[in-house]
Amino acid sequence: MLLPMAPTDSLFLLGESPGHPMHVGGLTLFTPPEGAAAADVRALFEAALTDDRVAPLLRTRARRSLISLGQWGWDALPEQEVDLGHHVRRDALPAPGGMDQLMTLVSRLHATLLDRSRPLWEMHLIEGLADGRYAVYTKIHHALADGTSAMRMLRGVMSEDPHRRHMPAPWQPQPRIFAVPDPQAPGGDRTTAGLPGSGLPARAWDAARAAAGEVAGLVPALAGTVDRAARGRGGALSLTAPHTLLNVPTGGVRHAAARTLPLERVRLLAKHADATINDIILAMSAGTLRAHLSARGALPDQPLIAMVPVSLRPIDTHPISDSGPGGNRVGVLLCNLATHLPDPASRLDTIRTCMREGKAALRAMSPAQALAMSALTAAPLGVEMLIRRRGPWRPPFNLVISNLAGPKTPLFWNGARLDALYPVSAPTTGQALNISCTSNDTQIVFALTGCRRTLPDLTPMLDHLDTELDLLDTAVGL
Repeated sequence: MLLPMAPTDSLFLLGESPGHPMHVGGLTLFTPPEGAAAADVRALFEAALTDDRVAPLLRTRARRSLISLGQWGWDALPEQEVDLGHHVRRDALPAPGGMDQLMTLVSRLHATLLDRSRPLWEMHLIEGLADGRYAVYTKIHHALADGTSAMRMLRGVMSEDPHRRHMPAPWQPQPRIFAVPDPQAPGGDRTTAGLPGSGLPARAWDAARAAAGEVAGLVPALAGTVDRAARGRGGALSLTAPHTLLNVPTGGVRHAAARTLPLERVRLLAKHADATINDIILAMSAGTLRAHLSARGALPDQPLIAMVPVSLRPIDTHPISDSGPGGNRVGVLLCNLATHLPDPASRLDTIRTCMREGKAALRAMSPAQALAMSALTAAPLGVEMLIRRRGPWRPPFNLVISNLAGPKTPLFWNGARLDALYPVSAPTTGQALNISCTSNDTQIVFALTGCRRTLPDLTPMLDHLDTELDLLDTAVGL
């Protein structure tokens, strides 16, 4: 049976082209268990490939049909119809097998489109690292999963126990570690009370009342969102994003680079600045963008605007549903990066205020209203994706800066320690750069994914991140 696809998810398929791949990815590095080598980790993956079990999400194919009136829907394939030989691939690095060679390979793999006749994911098992570690690069279409669901998928196959063995491979079904409501449980589905003759469960009436309330609440939510945008305050909409060198037509060739920093240093800075870790990430990114554009004589007088994704997914949902794909449950906040201000402390103060205002506005909305306001923000970008060109209007925002909290403790897969997790994102049409951050145990990773034609060398931007962290330390007296 073809399951309907949410409009937000289908937009990632409708707007995709060879020049604008719409998948996201992640690179993980594993240190083999004591006494083992990378070849032993490879052997575990090879053994898992002899088993045809595939998680429900990863055997779901996007398809159109007459029944769906030509709209995209989801088709769940039987496990035996998923060709693991296609989806799980082997790669090896050329000498000397360092991070430069690894990121070059990942950049090349990230640039190619996924095969739409199959489930929309690939996993590349990479050996040949000179330091003896083993790498896995995974890409999955944005229509199939957002960052939060992808992180939960990873967490679902990992363990805090370094001695645990016989664990499933990342593409195999995972144990249900999240609570799922049971409709048969007491109170799970109560019968009608006080509604004589209706014969309908009270839950249906509750849903109807809730839906009516959502519709009624859209008008004040929209009015508040537009009012905050007009006054330059934080929220889901901005009217002031300037044109920059980053907001140009982009090609499909990708360039990925990353820098790892101590998480405790960023956490301590946030504490002393009365800010969040996300505020510090945005401030470091703002200083980096200011330096990059200033060096080219192209810094706009108006501040750059970043789109900051906010997960609206309930924390107790399982990452892989038997009933269909994870899809996207993401709201947005637009943040004034204050790139027109030369003082790092002033930039951080503006960012902190803007994010606090935006979060307060988002908390005042229901998840459905937040999604609706986020759709309003992304509408101009969606149109540009569909027509496959940069429009003549101002960009709704200049780039996406995301921060996804990863595991707080060391994690292991069959004894192999997860050493590093690098996100590899999807720059959208007219936006040549994406900045994605994720934390893992004691580290935080800044990962830059760019259009190679516009940003052939990302190393200077990574160096600016180090400089901005030093400047912010000085600004708060550390």
